Amino acid sequence: MTDRHDAARAAFEAALAATREPSPPATGEPASRRPRAWQPIPGDPEADLQTRDGEPDAYDVARQIVLRQLAMSPKSRQQLRDKLRTRNCPDDVAEAVLDRMTDVGLIDDEAYAGMLVRSQQAGRGLARRALARELRTKGVDDETAKATLDQIDPEAERDRAAQLVAKKLRSMHGLEPLVQKRRLAGMLARKGYPAELAMAVIREAVAAAPEHQRD
Repeated sequence: MTDRHDAARAAFEAALAATREPSPPATGEPASRRPRAWQPIPGDPEADLQTRDGEPDAYDVARQIVLRQLAMSPKSRQQLRDKLRTRNCPDDVAEAVLDRMTDVGLIDDEAYAGMLVRSQQAGRGLARRALARELRTKGVDDETAKATLDQIDPEAERDRAAQLVAKKLRSMHGLEPLVQKRRLAGMLARKGYPAELAMAVIREAVAAAPEHQRD
């Protein structure tokens, strides 16, 4: 996943460089012609949309919107599609631009999903169920989400749950064991941990807490 993400970022830098205005050609071609990779699809009825009256070309506008969004943070294809729709970009223009961005590696939902999962695990300690919700919210399709979530190590997830419980337990000194268990269970449930795993980790942590050890 890391290699795919690095490749996507490298492609992004190359695409940004390609957006600069080209130098006037020496062959007599019009200076305003875009690089071949960004020419409208031949035969597309929208190919010359709003260019006759000096208005911005729809493909160029859509491309700049997508590049600006990606420059701020990685995004899924669906998030970018939604942004283009809010900017009243025609669907066929949006799909053509998104297809091209996918071809050059700027849009890569598999790499995006992996990055999102890693960041949410490290920053918030989320488990598979909560991570699935995050991916769905970000517009990652079910197949890509499942492939990403299937790579999670169950033992690593259990270790994260134990770390979360140990940290929370330190702030609950003096409470009755039952109260501690209830609050810890609620915390792990909100982070997407299954009940069976959560209760096993909680029982171990509470039983091992120095305040609950018998003299």
